[in-house]
Amino acid sequence: VCKYVAVELKSAFEETSKTKEVIDTKYGFLDGKGSAVKYTQDIRLIEVTENICKRLLDYNLHKERSGSNRFAKGMSETFETLHNLVHKGVKVVMDIPYELWNETSAEVADLKKQ
Repeated sequence: VCKYVAVELKSAFEETSKTKEVIDTKYGFLDGKGSAVKYTQDIRLIEVTENICKRLLDYNLHKERSGSNRFAKGMSETFETLHNLVHKGVKVVMDIPYELWNETSAEVADLKKQ
């Protein structure tokens, strides 16, 4: 879990590092005047950490891999092969209904929960 949180934090910070935005608060506490706030490290940290768990749901379990590499973004080789067979008209029978093939797996949901 720590590995993927760190990977996603790094990725999210890289995505937001290029912005030079200024956030206009449009209000003032005492005088009614708004103020502009630069999109700095502090604000980026808040935004990134608010979305980190959601980003973990982009991962899938790749059972053909071992160790911590079992979690990766994108479809696993196994499911990619199964999807290709279904699209070619082959009847594939599994314990999981076809409609649930692309749903979040229990392992990935547990990764997010942790």
